[in-house]
Amino acid sequence: MDYFHITQDKQDLLAMSSLGLAYLGDAVYEVMVRGWLCLHGKLTPGKLHRAALDYVAAPRQAEMTEKLLPLLSQAELQVFKRGRNASPHSLPKAATRQEYQTATGLEALFGWLYLQGETERLNQLFETMMEGA
Repeated sequence: MDYFHITQDKQDLLAMSSLGLAYLGDAVYEVMVRGWLCLHGKLTPGKLHRAALDYVAAPRQAEMTEKLLPLLSQAELQVFKRGRNASPHSLPKAATRQEYQTATGLEALFGWLYLQGETERLNQLFETMMEGA
């Protein structure tokens, strides 16, 4: 198994837990943010870490997700909504319930796309999110 180039059947993934997809998508999104930060500035490790925390925080993810919603296919929107509507076990102190649920939807979408090997689509969505950042 090549865990850097995973491809799974879409139907199998639709049966997967939304929170499981969000768990993986959180990591995928964070790796993309870290790569973007490294490529867009010469920051010290401490500044990189603080900048990454800002981008991966639920309020920022929710804000940036708004750019994506009109661009999503029906299948992508369905996965996003399933993730958004999943019942989390806890909420972070620095985010509203709505922000956290939107961020969870985004992460579920990123996990779903990653597991299908849809890296080109992930890059398109990520680039749209980061425009003007």
